Amino acid sequence: QVQLVESGGGLVQPGGSLRLSCAASGSIFSINAMGWYRQAPGKQRELVAGITHGGITNYADSVKGRFTISRDNAKNTVYLQMNSLKSEDTAVYYCNVRNDGIPWRFATGYWGQGTQVTVSS
Repeated sequence: QVQLVESGGGLVQPGGSLRLSCAASGSIFSINAMGWYRQAPGKQRELVAGITHGGITNYADSVKGRFTISRDNAKNTVYLQMNSLKSEDTAVYYCNVRNDGIPWRFATGYWGQGTQVTVSS
């Protein structure tokens, strides 16, 4: 019915960049909001960035100025451009899709399989 396929994770040095992509397929409607959460070992899952269908964005304070979320509604795809990466960004990143209007603090909706991002020398 609904599939979210993530790509773009990997190993990068501190200060480097990665671009994550998440393509939604199946029964997907353009009204949905899309976002990225991450979870590091021993920590709770947290919001990284979210974007509504209309383009309103929300970022965690820890990534503001470094990460940029965007979407291509025609392709049902959301992106996360990550620049100036730090070791603290190391985590599994999960794509998320949900209806507009749900506060981003609530980790709900559909989920991608997760992609590992490791920032290390």
